[in-house]
Amino acid sequence: MIRSTFVQTMARYNRWQNASLYAAADSLSDEERRKDRGAFFKSIHASLNHLLWADHMWLSRISDAPRPSTPLSESASYRDDWDGLKRDRLACDDRLIAWADAVTDDWLAGDLIWRSSLMQSDMIKPKWLVVSHIFNHQTHHRGQIHAMLTAAGAKPQDTDLILME
Repeated sequence: MIRSTFVQTMARYNRWQNASLYAAADSLSDEERRKDRGAFFKSIHASLNHLLWADHMWLSRISDAPRPSTPLSESASYRDDWDGLKRDRLACDDRLIAWADAVTDDWLAGDLIWRSSLMQSDMIKPKWLVVSHIFNHQTHHRGQIHAMLTAAGAKPQDTDLILME
């Protein structure tokens, strides 16, 4: 099982890495950000959208955050406007850190119950596992985005957790 200090570290790592990716993406044109680069969600912009959508969805399950009205099938087009996407990402990262700072080891030891539209069923999983999944999902897609940015000539920062300031 993970501890609350790990959750707090990973929330800050998430913000640090998102800042790096968005800064690198800012160096590209909108056309370059939206170019199909062969990734699962095709483009940098679409992948960043999906990641934000997923964070919003998970926050709605683990906190009092509102649930996205957009379905998973449209997560890659969650925020069309680049500046709006950036603002929403910053706000989401702040909300995730505030949530993480309030998490306790006792909370992590419990179960989370939610309705999964993907699985079309109710789900019950240990909270520590759900939280681990949230951070793993972020890292997975940020890795794809980092590769796309690098291939496009942008320069995101290193991703090693031990280098986080």
